[in-house]
Amino acid sequence: QVQLVESGGGLAQPGGSLTLSCAASRTIFSIIALGWYRQAPGKQRELVADFTNGGTTNYADSVKGRFTISRDNAKNTAFLQMNSLKPEDTAVYYCYADALGASGRYRLGGQGTQVTVSS
Repeated sequence: QVQLVESGGGLAQPGGSLTLSCAASRTIFSIIALGWYRQAPGKQRELVADFTNGGTTNYADSVKGRFTISRDNAKNTAFLQMNSLKPEDTAVYYCYADALGASGRYRLGGQGTQVTVSS
């Protein structure tokens, strides 16, 4: 079973930057979508950014212009560059990958990494 491991979270000041990484334990074939979502206490889970089949990228309105999703296929790693961080970005960030298998579409997910934005 492929595992996804997030890293790069931590404490940042408002206006600061962090880069999250999501490393897959091996190559994931037939990827349909790859992305990041976040979960803050007391709030609904929010899709932050993703790549969809066809190569398009999508961002939540709350992070447009500040966050950038990218991937390094050779290293089986996805990234989320977060700039101009705000306290409301505080959440646990999770990466995921949707792929097609013999039984249909399935999702892989990581354990999450905490991002705290505070002065």
